[in-house]
Amino acid sequence: MSTPASDKTIPVIGEHIVVTPGTCGGKPRIAGHRITVQNIVIWHERGGMSPDEIVAQYPQLSLADVHAALAYYWDHVAEIRASIAADEALAEQLRANSPSLLQEKLKQTHGDDSLPSR
Repeated sequence: MSTPASDKTIPVIGEHIVVTPGTCGGKPRIAGHRITVQNIVIWHERGGMSPDEIVAQYPQLSLADVHAALAYYWDHVAEIRASIAADEALAEQLRANSPSLLQEKLKQTHGDDSLPSR
């Protein structure tokens, strides 16, 4: 039995969100861009930016792109939050293993890592 044309669905979010192995670490991203769903989520949730503000800051994105990224996020919350946590853990590890050259110089010069008082 064939499906009538009026009953066919069109994957709308797929027009906006793609996952490409080897691009952006294989993370879901806005199609045609290197801006990930994770970026949009951080800007929106942690940065307090509205979708309109994100588009104003990144005019190469459409409002539909931003809303599609947020919809993707809500369909994959655990996955995106785990990716954010993993990236934050890696950043912290890198900071711990690669101290700031300025902080090291201050320690050598002043015996601690604080800036000298005037």
